[in-house]
Amino acid sequence: MNPLQILEYKNQRVLITKQLAEVYETNVNNVKKNFSNHRFNFITGKHYFLLEGEELRDFKREVNNIHLVPNNVNQLYLWTERGANRHCKILDTDKAWEQFDNLEETYFQSKRQPFKLPATYKEALIQLIEKEEQKEQLALENAQKKQIIHELKPRADYTDRILKNKGMVTITQIAKDYGMSGQEMNDLLHELGVQYKQSKQWLLYKKYHGKGYTHSETIDIVRSDGRADVSMTTKWTQKGRLFIYDILKRQRELLPIIERKNQTA
Repeated sequence: MNPLQILEYKNQRVLITKQLAEVYETNVNNVKKNFSNHRFNFITGKHYFLLEGEELRDFKREVNNIHLVPNNVNQLYLWTERGANRHCKILDTDKAWEQFDNLEETYFQSKRQPFKLPATYKEALIQLIEKEEQKEQLALENAQKKQIIHELKPRADYTDRILKNKGMVTITQIAKDYGMSGQEMNDLLHELGVQYKQSKQWLLYKKYHGKGYTHSETIDIVRSDGRADVSMTTKWTQKGRLFIYDILKRQRELLPIIERKNQTA
């Protein structure tokens, strides 16, 4: 097999169908047939990209190899590492598994970036946000796949999972990063025009509402007279936590305790 020409799309290495067929020692039509028969197991953006129109024209110019990507094709599938793995599982031959191991070690592996430890509080929050977004995307993809398979799926569990997302934190938890109480932080955010209080719950002003900074959570409570009731409370997402960091730093020059220590060290 000839050395693979390296192809990249959206900052990751990919393979076209022709390359995939050559690597797994099968033919293009077989790869296409397997994809058609198992399409519900492939997710666009995760296992493959389908290029058409301007995106395809840009990719052709970048590759600049008419033998690999002919000028007359009007759509092109790009297979990610996960997509190549799916095709390997479908073929399930010793040769395919052997070749996928080679792909991992010599083609895909070299593109991966080593993990970088965050150097600041803000970098740590950004990494945490990215991780949470990846989890949410994976959860969404899994939910979509199950819906395709089962067609009708209750949404109650999904809603409950979102409302009770463990990635959310209370204002008191955020305030501790700054050596403040939850009430002090709420008052400060109110002074900065971020939130207002209504029916004992802090809510974001219109300017910041709907940006994914907070979620309202319903809590079951028992009143002093024994009556069962519910109460609404606001929790912050990791994206909201980063928003608080930025606005406090920008408008009050207020940093978390850990960054103050780093500045004085």
